[in-house]
Amino acid sequence: MSGPRRRPRQTGDVSGGRRLKLGFLLLVALSGATMAFQGGASLPVVALATLIGGLAGGALLWYVSWITR
Repeated sequence: MSGPRRRPRQTGDVSGGRRLKLGFLLLVALSGATMAFQGGASLPVVALATLIGGLAGGALLWYVSWITR
């Protein structure tokens, strides 16, 4: 007897991974928007900060998923 066996990983729950990625992306995007808003920026600048934060979050998410393959 060699000890307890590990169960293989189940990869059937794809929606959990998608929700985690979406949450991460929204967290980074809204972080930029919050900083711009608290800095006294106008509404178009806050929207631009949200867009740039979303792009940065997407790039960071791509990089993290690339290095963890």
